Amino acid sequence: MNDSAAKRGWTAFNRRLNSPAGFRVLIIIFVVVAIVFSAVPLLHYFRGRSIMDYKLWYETGKRVLAGQEIFFLHFGKYDFMYPPPCAIFLAGASLLGQAGLILLFVAINSAAWFASVQLAAVLATGQSHAKNAWLYLMPSLLVIVYIWSSYHLGQSSLVLLALMLGAFVLLRARREISAGALIALAAAIKAFPVMAIIYLIYRRYWKATASLLVALVFLLLVLPAPFRGWERAWRDLKQWSVGMLKYNPSGVAQRPMRSYTWKNQSLVGVSNRLLRHVDADAASASHTPIYVNLADVKFATVNAIIISVALALGILFIAAMPHRAMRTAESDAIEFALLILMVLMITPLSFGYLFSWLILPFAVVTQRVLTGKGQSLLWWSLPVLAILALALPFPRGAQIYGNTFFGALLLFIGLSIELLRCKRAGRPMAAVEAVPIPWRPAGS
Repeated sequence: MNDSAAKRGWTAFNRRLNSPAGFRVLIIIFVVVAIVFSAVPLLHYFRGRSIMDYKLWYETGKRVLAGQEIFFLHFGKYDFMYPPPCAIFLAGASLLGQAGLILLFVAINSAAWFASVQLAAVLATGQSHAKNAWLYLMPSLLVIVYIWSSYHLGQSSLVLLALMLGAFVLLRARREISAGALIALAAAIKAFPVMAIIYLIYRRYWKATASLLVALVFLLLVLPAPFRGWERAWRDLKQWSVGMLKYNPSGVAQRPMRSYTWKNQSLVGVSNRLLRHVDADAASASHTPIYVNLADVKFATVNAIIISVALALGILFIAAMPHRAMRTAESDAIEFALLILMVLMITPLSFGYLFSWLILPFAVVTQRVLTGKGQSLLWWSLPVLAILALALPFPRGAQIYGNTFFGALLLFIGLSIELLRCKRAGRPMAAVEAVPIPWRPAGS
């Protein structure tokens, strides 16, 4: 009797949630949460408290406007680590003043969050408008901590995610040139999304590959030239490259104190602190070092392990990919989710806020569970959620052992197995059906 009543109650709740009124309530909840998340950094600014990276963005923009150097050593490292085009974007934002810049950035973050949820649902379902409210609710709910971090720290992870998901939707709609341009724009803001070019080449998206390269050259050299001059634009790019493309026993790029600490959840960061005698919590020069290494091997050996693991993940990814003639909207959704996970794990610096990118993998899991196709995937996802949730009671203790990385790794394996199942059950297709673009007018 109780089970029957519980089922009826759940059915009634689900019906209300998926009604027009239920969707309106979800939108209201989103707006309220976005306003609260946006208000916190603004309140911190007006109360004279730390505003995290918002201060760096403002100062960098002012330096560009003043014609000063963007990349220079400060206490032995660069303060600003992003590609030169990002500094040009910040120059315009800094004209609004520090409070105006914060307001603009949190507004952009909110728009990017909303777009990411919409685009993830489009990819997961293969439809321009997903009809199940859980597809919009669950992915954000599961990564809400990482979303909050983007607002709190002033990071661009949600913007990068929206650009990448937009590119995936455009690839599905056979608009390769626009897709490549979006990935280039993401890489111009923060370099690591450029890794997606390997996928484009493997899948023979030649137009997207060419578009990415051309757009990247334009953003890196042509765009800054009117503001910095050709010679200085080239010097900025050279200084950024010399400073950032560094990897040695003491650290990655311009973050030697943080590269191998608990904050870095990439394959590089986790491997170095678990396999080498390096400080896993180097918050400052005066703190007491913390070591969690399970072994103490040479730096070269760690790199050999990192390369081997990365290759193994790549081989698994390729093995799971269906042949071009067998691709479907649902197989592409899993494929794009795997690409997102690969980029997160393999990029040398992968701090917590970047894992808001899990919105797409969790949207795929949610869709497959809703359609009754993801029972085995659900059993992979539950331990993933448990591993990620360890950071709530043990924020530093769990991450110091790489809980976020291992959660992403487990999800990658589960989705790879699911894609292999789709591959075995797939049917030949003359061509991949295009997924409608949600903002594209019908008949255009």
